[in-house]
Amino acid sequence: MKFASPSTLRKQGILGMNARNFQFIMASNKRHFYPRVDDKMQTKNLAIEAGLAVPELICCIRYNHQLKELHDVLDKHEEFVVKPTKGCAGKGIIVVKGKTEEGYLKASGTLIPFTEMNRHVSSILTGLYSLGGQRDRAMVEKLVHFTDTFNNFTYQGVPDIRVIIYKGYPVMAMTRLSTAVSDGKANLHQGAVGVGLDIATGKAIQAVQFNKVVDKHPDTGFAFDNLVIPDWDKILQLSAKSYEITELGYMGADIVLDKARGPLILELNARPGLSIQIANGCGLWNRLSLIDGESKAKRHSDERVAFAKEAFGNK
Repeated sequence: MKFASPSTLRKQGILGMNARNFQFIMASNKRHFYPRVDDKMQTKNLAIEAGLAVPELICCIRYNHQLKELHDVLDKHEEFVVKPTKGCAGKGIIVVKGKTEEGYLKASGTLIPFTEMNRHVSSILTGLYSLGGQRDRAMVEKLVHFTDTFNNFTYQGVPDIRVIIYKGYPVMAMTRLSTAVSDGKANLHQGAVGVGLDIATGKAIQAVQFNKVVDKHPDTGFAFDNLVIPDWDKILQLSAKSYEITELGYMGADIVLDKARGPLILELNARPGLSIQIANGCGLWNRLSLIDGESKAKRHSDERVAFAKEAFGNK
C-alpha cells in the first residue's frame, strides 16, 4: 500500500489531525466555552434561548433515584432516544422505536427489558460514556421522523447532516446515513455512510463507508447520485447561527431533518473529525485559509452563508 507524504497531502489541501488541533481548534476555541457543546443539555438550552430549533426533550435524569419514575414518564411515548449529555462518538445512545410488555424495542428490533434500560441509564450517570469518565446525566428526546428524501438512503435510524463551521462560515458538509452495521446510528466510526455534499446546493458529491468510496447504500442498494438534501439554505443558516451561541471558531454542527419541523440542531462538536474530507474528495485547508482572509469583515449569518456558497460550491 502506498501512502502520500505530508507535503503531498498539504499541497492537496488536506487538513491533518495535528494541524486541526493546534492551528484551528486550539487557536479558535477558548477553553471555557467548551461546555457549551460538550454538554448536550447546555447546547439545547442555548439554542432554545436563541430561537434555534432542536429536538423536543422528554426528560433529563440526574440521579439514580429518578429511575423509579422513568418508565412512568416514558409510558406515553412509543419512540424516543436515550443519550448521555456528555457522550462522544455515538456511545451510550439507544434509539427506541417501540415497546412491549417486557421492554423497549430498538431500531434493529432487539428487545431491551425495562430492567436493562435502568442499568443502561445508571451506567450513563456514572460517566461510562462521557468525556473523561466524569459523572453525567441522561437525556431522553422525542425521536425525529426524518424527511422522505432519505427513505432509500438509510437503514432504520435517523440520518443527520454534519457541517464544519469556521468563524461562523459553513465550509464543508456531509450527510451521515445509518446502516445495519451502525445499528441504526448515523455514526461513521460505527459503520454509517458519509456522503459529501455540495455546500452551494446540498447535492451529493461522493460517499464513503469505513473511509472507502462506495456508490450505493450497502443495505438498500440505492445509488447516491440523485441525493439532494432539502431545506439546504435553512440548514446552512442554522449551522452558521450556532457560532453565535457557542462563540467557538472551529466546530461541527449536526443537523437532522424532521418531517414536520424541518432542520433541527441535534448537537454541536468542538472537535469534529476529518473524514468529511474523504466524503467530499476535497481538503479543508484551503477553505479555512480563505476564511482567515475574510473573518475580519463583520458579516451577518446570511451573508456568511452566501459567501460560503459562492466560494466553496461546485462550479
